[in-house]
This record gives sequence, structure tokens and C-alpha cells, in this order.
Amino acid sequence: MTTSSPDSPADGLVLVDKPAGWTSHDVVARVRRLAGTRKVGHAGTLDPMATGLLVLGVNRATRLLTYLVGADKTYTATVRLGQETITDDAEGEVTRARGTDGPGDLTARVRSAVAGLTGAIQQVPSAVSAIKVDGQRSYARVRAGHDVALPARPITVHAFEVVATRPAVSADGTPLLDVDVQVACSSGTYVRALARDLGETLGTGGHLTVLRRHRVGPFDVAAARTLQQHADQLELLSVTEVLRAAFPARELDANEARAVRYGQKLGPSGRPDVVAAFDPDGRGIALLTDADDRARPVLVLHPA
Repeated sequence: MTTSSPDSPADGLVLVDKPAGWTSHDVVARVRRLAGTRKVGHAGTLDPMATGLLVLGVNRATRLLTYLVGADKTYTATVRLGQETITDDAEGEVTRARGTDGPGDLTARVRSAVAGLTGAIQQVPSAVSAIKVDGQRSYARVRAGHDVALPARPITVHAFEVVATRPAVSADGTPLLDVDVQVACSSGTYVRALARDLGETLGTGGHLTVLRRHRVGPFDVAAARTLQQHADQLELLSVTEVLRAAFPARELDANEARAVRYGQKLGPSGRPDVVAAFDPDGRGIALLTDADDRARPVLVLHPA
């Protein structure tokens, strides 16, 4: 772990426990000021209502974000059954209130329904999302009054587990059911859309009221700091620490390290995924991938 200040910008990842009400862009802007650099990006956004882990790259580490944004993620969330909203979460206005009165034990049906939303599935993203349609963000088109129909895309929900259920009642007396869940999923999964689809499957409608992200790949919110803590002392994971945590390692000898720094190919690593290369001093210097029986650098962090 390294530290930085506006007077001494550094490279690395910043793990932020994002508060509710902040956009991911708000957090990026704050970290830019704290780090004293414009070179700050994120490895996947969180909606303003959501809390939890936001992974930011600073300076050279922004080049790693391309390889981290596709990492699996885990969340805890609360789904409110009985109401639909325009945004599929609590930030949007209620568009329909079906309630949860109906035949059978709804709690038992919930546990069966989440099983049908687990595994490799096709998911239609929430219309109020950042996906571009004809060059414009989907959420902007919705807010401008356009109807938006996004195509389904393949995702994988590794786990979708019910933790607890409890009855609730809306302001007008409509019976509702709050369902606390844990979700582990591939990148590109919209938990809001899972809430919507769960409600649709059950015939009640549903939306998300709470969302907290706990993990992004190997990084856990337990290791994150609040923005106030980072304001007191900005903490960064060094590039070498990130490479050790996020990728399989390949240890290089001096000749191999020199070749990689010049962008030259090596003998194959023998792995199908991206591999982090470390010089004889243990410093992470590049990412490699195998192609045509050779390992080629796809990202050189310490060039010659």
C-alpha cells in the first residue's frame, strides 16, 4: 500500500467505499483533486443510490482498468416486490403497484423464481442505463420521453440467494414484500434488472431499494476506505500489488524482463488468460497473452 498527496501524485488503484447519493463521476472528480492529477478512471460504475466498492485507477494504473472492468462482482441488495418503477430502483417514480396478495406462499415462490434467474441467462438491461442507443445514452432518451427497447445480452449469475424476507406496506396500503438477496455475477449484469425480472416472474412487479457492492474481482470493500479517510491520507495499491492480486504471475529473468520492456515476445506462458510479468526484483512490468505459441506484451508498464 502506498500513499499520495496533491503534492506527490503516484500510480495505483484507489479502493473507495462509495456513499449513497454520489455518482461514480463525483467520486472520480474528488479523487482527481486528492491525487493532484486528471488521470483517474474507474473499473465499473455504481448508481447514485448504491454504496460499496468503487475501484479507481490513478495515473499509469488507469491502463489496467481495461483488464479489471470485466471482473466478476458480488452484491447484497433488497428487492421490493409489489411495485414497479420507471428506473427499476427506488430513485424512479412508481409506475405500477400490483401488490403481493395472491395465491400460494409468495416467500416459497421467491426462492423458486431466483433459481430461474441463476446461471447463464439473457438479460434485458434497464432502460434507464448508460448504454448508448443511436449515439445517445439510454437514460437520456427515456428522460426525453422516448420509448427505449434494449436488446437482451448474455450474462452469468453465479449465485442469486435469498437471505431474508419481510412484509412491507406502501403509503396507500398496498401489501409489499422486501427480499434481501446476495448476488454474484459477471460484469455487465444489472442487479436492478434482476429485481425487475424477479417481480415479473412472480407477477407482482419489483424494483431495487438497496444495493451494496462488496467485491470487484479480487478486491473487497473491507479493504476500501471512505472518501473522508482518503481525504485525510490517500491510499493506493501499487501497480505491482494490483498485478499480484488480479492476475496469474510469470516471473522473468533479466533477459526476459529486458525483452518485455522493449515490447518483444517471449516463449509461451501456457495459460489462456492474461498473465502479469514480474522482473527479477519482483516489480510488475507488463501484462502478457499467448498467441501463436508466443507470449506477447499487451501492456508494458515499465518500458525500456
